[in-house]
Amino acid sequence: MKLPSEGMLLRIFIGESDRHHGRPLHEAIVLRARELGLAGATVLRGIMGFGAKSCLHTAKILRLSEDLPIIIEIVDTAEKIDQIMPFLDETVTEGLITLEPVHVVKYRHGAQTVA
Repeated sequence: MKLPSEGMLLRIFIGESDRHHGRPLHEAIVLRARELGLAGATVLRGIMGFGAKSCLHTAKILRLSEDLPIIIEIVDTAEKIDQIMPFLDETVTEGLITLEPVHVVKYRHGAQTVA
């Protein structure tokens, strides 16, 4: 797959305990992105954060949170990103979704060489 040099970065901020049909919401989002043929998705787990309710979530040993921050990042064209937005509107009931233009410098996968 080739991406044009100008794309969009979709960033979704949710909690680790957020669910969709019994499965972790971040998994559901990544699987939907894959089904839609988006270029890729990355899930990042935060060690500390707070959101709209100002409730602090931390991975400190003395106060182990079961709802650490999760960020899902997806980069693709605006048209491809638009395809997942209805799913996100339905499933992300708490959190933050941002969208920003990005300049894609390189997007490649390892190709096998023929000897």
